[in-house]
Amino acid sequence: MTGKDFAVLFNPSIGSDITKRLEEFEHIEIKVNTSQRIMLVEVLDAVSQGFDVKPLETALCGALKLNSATVSLNIVEHNETGKDIVIEIDKVSTLLKKRVASANGFMNDATGELHGNCYTVTVSAAGAAILRSMKADKDITAIIKELYGVDVTVEIVAGAAVKEMTVEEMQRAEDSKVVKDKPVEKVIKKTFEDLPICTDYAKIIYGEKIQSDRHPVPISDITPESGTVFVWGDVFSLEIRSTKDGRNRIITFNFYDGTASYSAKIFGDNMSTQYINDKLKDGMTVLIRGTVMYDKYARENTVDVRSMALIDKLAKTDDAPEKRVELHMHTRMSAMDGMADVKDLVKRAIKWGHKAVAITDHGVVQAFPDAVKAAKGSDIKLLFGMEGYLVNDIDGEEKDYKKLPSYHIILIAQNNTGLKNLYKLISKSNLNYYHKRPRIPKSELEALREGVIVGSACEAGELFRAMLHGEKDEELLRIASFYDYIEIQPLGNNTFLLDSPDFPHIQSYSDLENLNKKLIHIADKLGKPVVATCDVHFLDAEDSIYRAILMSGQGFKDADRQAPLYLRTTQEMLDEFAYLGEETAKEVVITNPGKIADAVDRLIPIPNGNFPPDIPGSEEELTRICWERAKNMFGDPVPEYVAQRLEKELTSIIKNGFAVLYMIAQKLVKNSEDHGYYVGSRGSVGSSFVASMAGISEVMPLAPFYLCKKCKHSEFFLNGEVGSGFDLPPKDCPHCGIPMIRDGHDIPFETFLGFKGDKSPDIDLNFSGEYQFYAHRYTEELFGITHVFKAGTVSTVADKTAFGFVKKYFEERERSVHNAETDRLCKGCTGIKRTTGQHPGGMVIVPNRYEAEDFTPVQHPADDVSAASITTHFDFHALHDTILKLDNLGHDVPTLYKYLEDFTGISVLDADVCDRKLYEMIVSPEPLGITAEDIDCETGTLSIPEMGTSFVRQMLLEAQPKGFADLLQISGLSHGTDVWLGNAQELIHNGTCTISEVIGTRDNIMVYLMHKGLEPDMAFKIMEIVRKGNATKLLTPEHMSAMRSHNVPEWYIDSCMKIKYMFPKAHAAAYVIAALRLGWYKIYHKVAYYAAYLTVRGDDLDASLIMCTKEQIRRKMKEITDKGKEATAKELSQYTALQVLLEMKARGIEFLPIDIYKSDAHVFKIEDGKIRLAFSSLNGTGENAAKALAAARDDGEGAFMCVDEFQRRAGVSSSVIAALKEAGALDGLPDSMQISLFEM
Repeated sequence: MTGKDFAVLFNPSIGSDITKRLEEFEHIEIKVNTSQRIMLVEVLDAVSQGFDVKPLETALCGALKLNSATVSLNIVEHNETGKDIVIEIDKVSTLLKKRVASANGFMNDATGELHGNCYTVTVSAAGAAILRSMKADKDITAIIKELYGVDVTVEIVAGAAVKEMTVEEMQRAEDSKVVKDKPVEKVIKKTFEDLPICTDYAKIIYGEKIQSDRHPVPISDITPESGTVFVWGDVFSLEIRSTKDGRNRIITFNFYDGTASYSAKIFGDNMSTQYINDKLKDGMTVLIRGTVMYDKYARENTVDVRSMALIDKLAKTDDAPEKRVELHMHTRMSAMDGMADVKDLVKRAIKWGHKAVAITDHGVVQAFPDAVKAAKGSDIKLLFGMEGYLVNDIDGEEKDYKKLPSYHIILIAQNNTGLKNLYKLISKSNLNYYHKRPRIPKSELEALREGVIVGSACEAGELFRAMLHGEKDEELLRIASFYDYIEIQPLGNNTFLLDSPDFPHIQSYSDLENLNKKLIHIADKLGKPVVATCDVHFLDAEDSIYRAILMSGQGFKDADRQAPLYLRTTQEMLDEFAYLGEETAKEVVITNPGKIADAVDRLIPIPNGNFPPDIPGSEEELTRICWERAKNMFGDPVPEYVAQRLEKELTSIIKNGFAVLYMIAQKLVKNSEDHGYYVGSRGSVGSSFVASMAGISEVMPLAPFYLCKKCKHSEFFLNGEVGSGFDLPPKDCPHCGIPMIRDGHDIPFETFLGFKGDKSPDIDLNFSGEYQFYAHRYTEELFGITHVFKAGTVSTVADKTAFGFVKKYFEERERSVHNAETDRLCKGCTGIKRTTGQHPGGMVIVPNRYEAEDFTPVQHPADDVSAASITTHFDFHALHDTILKLDNLGHDVPTLYKYLEDFTGISVLDADVCDRKLYEMIVSPEPLGITAEDIDCETGTLSIPEMGTSFVRQMLLEAQPKGFADLLQISGLSHGTDVWLGNAQELIHNGTCTISEVIGTRDNIMVYLMHKGLEPDMAFKIMEIVRKGNATKLLTPEHMSAMRSHNVPEWYIDSCMKIKYMFPKAHAAAYVIAALRLGWYKIYHKVAYYAAYLTVRGDDLDASLIMCTKEQIRRKMKEITDKGKEATAKELSQYTALQVLLEMKARGIEFLPIDIYKSDAHVFKIEDGKIRLAFSSLNGTGENAAKALAAARDDGEGAFMCVDEFQRRAGVSSSVIAALKEAGALDGLPDSMQISLFEM
């Protein structure tokens, strides 16, 4: 409200003398907590110093009987000349970008200087000219007036020219930027002795000044009755959203201060919250003054923020002059046991100045790749190891690894030989010796010990256990002699022994000290080093709660008795072992671990470089195949444009060693097609003309063209005159008089392999789900079963699972916590490894000249020793740029093709994707012979992949696509992020442009800009920046100037600024081609289409539903819609299937019931123009039962005499027989052949 509105509202209560002081203001907000009778009046306009609010606060409390009233002011210091004002160019720049989107980029490196009443803004030469032409100086003048209350004259001047950078250089520059308003030097020290924060440099980001020397209260002390509170915390779960009118922001976040977590909320206009919007991030530390209020939306109490400042938090440091090395550290890859992200652990060690750190997860090494990433750019040495499970099959009579006890053991790779041996031990332990956990027989370790340093591990180690069980010194010495070093740990790690009935002789801390002393004594006798380790399982002591929650969820009764398994500083460890004496403590804490680290080579867990498999002569064969097909298609000689494109691609592919990848894909596709199944392409591979000529992709990336099949006459459209060859009007060959082929989608090769052709390609293929298994087997035939593995995956605790663990933990303890604390604990439990798995279609190929362990250990998925498949131990993403991964995914479309061809005898390649009825069907069901009212759907695309979902159908209706190029846009928009909603959708609604003009796919940007006249290299850079969502950060003034100078419209540039992710055009083309081919069958061969649909995708429709009438189907649909948000995912999926079924009924499709002599196991066969239901449509009948029913009929025993005989021959359960009876399939067949006396 305005100040005048405020006066009108409150004058009767508190008098005009009080309220008239606010009448000059235009923006006032009032917030009231009625339950606590608290009022907050916020004046958002700039206010001069000296404005006294006390009389107003007192009057409001008295008149309205409030417990508290606070008037918050936006105070600025200003005078008429603007003297002493500090204008922050970052704030000015941010607001300018928000108001004038096209100013993005030009203000990135702007500087500002105030001289008297003149404020000079310096930008690049190109930026200055464009900003002045946009009259941005007036916008900046208004912004400064709003922010600082001063009137200044703004002058925009040109600075030095900016060098054109590559996308990578721009990204690095952006990542390394230093916030300009950050002080150059700070002396960070505790403001309060009991809190790890420094408020000396508090920076206000919302509200008025905060009293930074005031001691905050602990969050754990906050109650609903606390009223105004002064608190601090680390921000997490920050969410910023705008109100519907776009004038205000709602900002919510949680914060944690070490005692508990709480939520906070800010409702403010765009101006007052701009700095929060631009600067506040998760992980920052804030100081808050606010009021505890009940939030009816969140249904809990929250802090309504009045003022907030950014402050510094003091990180824990290791200040010892000589630092320790941690040799026993677990990460989140220690399944359900390690809580710390390896990146955080490594970064902590780096920050503390440790020269090395070891990664030793339980039985796995899956954290290695992320550890390398975390250490990049530092001098720290990573020690790659593992805490394994040793079984001693050498010293005793028992040799069965399943019956032998297992002991913990530390293995650290000393050199490359040791690393490979470590990997081999992991492979063997998983493939040959897995029993509850991956076990390592001592005999195998002995055989592969070269280059491996062996440590005795924790209290679960062989040596410590023998000592606990009272073995004599001679035996202890014999056991210890096997190890390269002996490990001891802080007493707190082993305090559980004090309460264990198994060890009555361990009664005190002194006994625990003596155990460590004895280990040292044994090591000294053998001349072996002793090292002190933390046995790290979480980063900080307070993180033990995460482990307690997960252990409790797994049934551990002592989950709350967590040992202090956190990463300690050098001094903390010296203090832990002070009972050994200063000299010995230093030796075990610093000296010996350091010596072991020094003895280890610097290693990389996965070799650098690319290691493709070998196919001799692949370059020559690929070249031959492509040129033969090009000549066969376009004639000999090949048209110059085609020849140049083919030559350019082949040169790049062969030069960079990618020919073998193409040939592998070519062989797989050919093998599938030889077995009757087409293969679809995914991703950007369709951008490659070589892929098209090699038969890998169905997408033609050349510019649109006409081509005569007979005489090879061709006509190309090279200047963007048409978006797709499929949209060209029909035309007869001028020489032969026959209709010419129309094709070509103008997709640049650069979007696949980069502008230099050296980007590692991903050739992703969609095989029929029915043939996928055989594609995998064929890959093994090509390269050998010992060199082909399933791509491994690592499954971690998901958000919902973590929430269940946290909720159960507090329910069992009859405790309640704030939702913010639940959120924090869920985040701490999320991402912990649970198990392993396999990619649904990913195959990893190890070159013949290498072994798997040159790159990764191997294992069974999910620790399932009965699994036939073997996967990579490392997640396939870690191996992506090293060895080849083929995505041989199972997909429905190739299977649909197979059945459509079988049912109709018409090749899918003969389906006319240029047929205009297809494009009519996209926006209306009338080409199907029905109306929208018949099926409650305004399009004819139900059941068509990519076009049948409610979201895409709505897009089709709004965009009204006219041809194939428009459908490419729809496909790209439906898969992108921030490209349709709030972007292209609005542009179309506003009439700014049509569907054909908006930015739909990433390739369109490059092609469009090149057709506009931009240099190809710059067009490519702009495309790469925009498609990754970096336009606001990386588009330079030079990029903007180039686009504007070539008449690129402002709406196009603004649209680029909003995009977060863009879909590749080739992928969209493959999807749309498939959709139109299927649509053609849907129009012209409806019975075959629906029979194929039910065979491949009819899982949500059982026989009872299929046989329903239209009215019954509508009732079932209404039952689901009436449930609203309560409908389950299964019901929503069934609703979509019911829509398709209603369409079938409306089009007159008839069904025949299940027949034990005529139904197939899973194929919905066509009989006399009707569809016969398959056995698989019986409710509750699985695949195996359906196959058994069909097999019983074909077993050669003849007709069935009775139900009992049928069940015997089929071998199915009584529930399946009951379902058959209910479906009427057993009508007329007696239950048995027994005849009673009364029937004779």
